[in-house]
Amino acid sequence: MKPLLLSHFTATSCIGHGLKQTLDALRHGRQALKPCDFETVNLPTFIGEVEGVDEVNMAAGMADYNCRNNRLAQLGLEQDGFADAVNTAADKYGRDRIGVFMGTSTSGILETELAFRERDPLTGALPAGLIYSKTQNTYSVADFTRQYFALSGPAVAVSSACSSSAKVFSTARRMIEAGLIDAAVVGGVDTLCLTTLYGFTSLGLLSMQACRPYDKERDGISIGEAAAFALLERPSENIDAKSVLLLGIGESSDAYHMSSPHPEGLGARMAMQQALQSAGLRPTDIDYINLHGTATPSNDVAEAKGVSAVFGHDTPCSSTKGATGHTLGAAGAVEAVICALALQHGLIPGGLNTREADSVLKLNYQLQNRDQVLTRVMSNSFGFGGTNCSLIFGLAQGGLEQSGAPSS
Repeated sequence: MKPLLLSHFTATSCIGHGLKQTLDALRHGRQALKPCDFETVNLPTFIGEVEGVDEVNMAAGMADYNCRNNRLAQLGLEQDGFADAVNTAADKYGRDRIGVFMGTSTSGILETELAFRERDPLTGALPAGLIYSKTQNTYSVADFTRQYFALSGPAVAVSSACSSSAKVFSTARRMIEAGLIDAAVVGGVDTLCLTTLYGFTSLGLLSMQACRPYDKERDGISIGEAAAFALLERPSENIDAKSVLLLGIGESSDAYHMSSPHPEGLGARMAMQQALQSAGLRPTDIDYINLHGTATPSNDVAEAKGVSAVFGHDTPCSSTKGATGHTLGAAGAVEAVICALALQHGLIPGGLNTREADSVLKLNYQLQNRDQVLTRVMSNSFGFGGTNCSLIFGLAQGGLEQSGAPSS
């Protein structure tokens, strides 16, 4: 594939608003997961809650989109000059030539959960103030982002569980290569709600502690929330050596089980192999793997088997969900941004909370931060139903030359 430039990117999660706070939290191993105190939820688990979401005032003309998910989206868009970058791109290409591709799993379902508390006791009718199409609807965050920037290009919501905001990179790439658009706003937003907290509890997947990916005593996930975005454009020939490129994409489907991965990591392996092939790279060209690493026993085993089959046992890897929690449909975008930061700052983030890596999994799992020059990294995102996506990012200093692809 032809590389694409991440000309701007940003992330907001429980570890910080924007790139500076996110990088600082990763460098210092900041613990942000906390005992669950969200809404009326009474569960012995930990969550990754973003500060300040309830204080966000919706932009002018956007009141109908008011819900926790879209408030977090707006909070994220306002970090790191990202909104200004999108508007500059719109002036350059035209507002009809920029697409919006957003991943989410539950969108604004919290708004409907809250509305049910106010339903009519006789008819069961929900309050008139609930605007389903602009809040709970899965498309809501894509529509909100499109309207926020007054864009008129194509807009798509991808909801494929925890791979959602990784797969949007693929959707955007196809539209750019087809000549339908010149740039794309890609990202993911998911927020805490009662459905996911109680739902994952019913599946027996929530940990009673801050999650410990790949630990020998791991026992489940910690749910977080986040908003992360990137602006994708075709790279010019004179881009800075520290610019981050999207080099490869791999997608697959296990078609194995609705809530469990293929036990041998078959789909994960196929996604990683396809990403390498699309980038024209060998496994030895990857300096670091940001694992999906949810901290459930079966997920980590399946991913480890897939990684070992493709890379062997030496490639440095870790999961950053011990820091951010599992941000579900936003995880792919959050971890793409973390990979971009890792490349630009020469940092392999250690797996926070993991005390003793499970030796049975036989991976080169990094317990501590490691300073290392990185040229190309992979990010894995795997979701319910066996929907898998692997992304490869690289620095422009080596990415374009390695791929052998033209720059435009």
